[in-house]
Amino acid sequence: MTAVSPEARIITPQPGFQMAALSTAADIAIIGGGAGGGKTYALLIEASRHRFNKDFGAVIFRRTYAMVTNEGGLWDTSKDLYPMVGAKQGDLEWKFPSGARVSFAHMQHEKNMFDWQGTQIPLIVFDELTHFTSKQFWYMLTRNRSMCGVRPYVRCSCNPDPDSWVAELISWWIGEDGFPIPERAGVLRYFTRDGEVMVWGDTPEEVIAKAPHLFQAELAATRPKSLTFIPGSIYENKKLLAVNPEYLAGLMAQDAETKAQLLEGNWKVKVDGLALFDPTRINDLWTNYPVVEAQPRRCITCDAAGFGQDKCVIKVWVGWTVVAITVISKSGSRDIVDAIEPLRRRYNVAQSDTLIDQDGVGGGAVALGGYQGFSGGSPALPDPETDTKEAYKNLKTQCYYRMAGRVNRGEVRIEVTTDSCLIDDVRTTKMKVGGVVVDIREVINQHLKAIKRGKDTAEGKKTINSKEEQKILLGGASPDFADTFSFREWFELRPTYRKGFMKRIN
Repeated sequence: MTAVSPEARIITPQPGFQMAALSTAADIAIIGGGAGGGKTYALLIEASRHRFNKDFGAVIFRRTYAMVTNEGGLWDTSKDLYPMVGAKQGDLEWKFPSGARVSFAHMQHEKNMFDWQGTQIPLIVFDELTHFTSKQFWYMLTRNRSMCGVRPYVRCSCNPDPDSWVAELISWWIGEDGFPIPERAGVLRYFTRDGEVMVWGDTPEEVIAKAPHLFQAELAATRPKSLTFIPGSIYENKKLLAVNPEYLAGLMAQDAETKAQLLEGNWKVKVDGLALFDPTRINDLWTNYPVVEAQPRRCITCDAAGFGQDKCVIKVWVGWTVVAITVISKSGSRDIVDAIEPLRRRYNVAQSDTLIDQDGVGGGAVALGGYQGFSGGSPALPDPETDTKEAYKNLKTQCYYRMAGRVNRGEVRIEVTTDSCLIDDVRTTKMKVGGVVVDIREVINQHLKAIKRGKDTAEGKKTINSKEEQKILLGGASPDFADTFSFREWFELRPTYRKGFMKRIN
């Protein structure tokens, strides 16, 4: 058998994401999004592309030295790949038979970028670009030069980070829902920088026309650079799925926001530790034993269906226990009243102790049934014990924070049985979400996890994340189960007769 020299071996990308990443002609390509898409191999294959060019060199950067040498990272993976094509290992460097080199380096501090003054690097690779500062990135472009016959270029990988400068840089490729726009994947756009301002165009000529002062006669050879974003998904990485299917299972087991970010590649989901409801305490909702009052308040909370995936959710409370849940997929004002009235009779709930979000269809049900209307945008109410005003942006925020505190103290219970749950006229604990049948407990769990602490207002008032941000976490659905949960606090806040003195009656 004739021996095949290492130089003759061919390393090929997988079809789909890797092939697209290695085929783009962009000066700067940012690749990735979801975890497990094959970014590591794509970057390593790219860095070895010009291994037959003796003057070629590539530098692969991670932010810290530990990130470079971490087990299973790029350096470790390169040990499996580069010897196959004859490369010899050095100190964080590979040298190919031709003399071409691929080096691995870190840039922990911004000042480290000046260590590269005077260098010429034909290919610069940033692994996890969101870990670097924009200043480091733009400075290193000045080192992206070439005398080896290869046009200088940059390749970067990343996972979604909505607060990073990278999210703004690639915003044209990302939709309002946070997911990459399929028809824009891999499309080249052109840019220049006028100071700190990005000037974009669909063609180099468009950029030049927008900033002609940056392209004077003496700089005639200067042209705008091209940039693209190529999203990747673990589902395109067939080799990983075949060898390590547990990796996908691990991603699937994460909470909603982590899955949306790392599995689905959403750029507007934030994994930030700002959950209002303690995840452990959410799981306790099904097994808690709240203190039973001598005369527990009996009330009903209802969030009427809005649009699309929204559902009408009705909860019956006895004290701090949810004893019944009714879900209606399609409803009008009359449908809501017809669903509430049997519950009022069965659990002896007064009209004035029945609360409905009065926006949209809910307003009609309030008028038709003679119920109370909830207006989440109204000002926060005074603390019922001290009569002092609480610092919340609005009533809805106030109710959410107070309910989260109660849940996190283990004071709330939800009874989920086939007798207590009525879903579209069927006694069941299962419901269909996005075409998949799931347990109602899982739906409640995800809706509560979608509620996050927001940034305080300029006046120092507490906030929660916006409804749009919540819906992104829930795949477009509204957090109806969470909203009806928070409404329960209104009954503790509303002005009434207390402790022997009169307060306003709402």
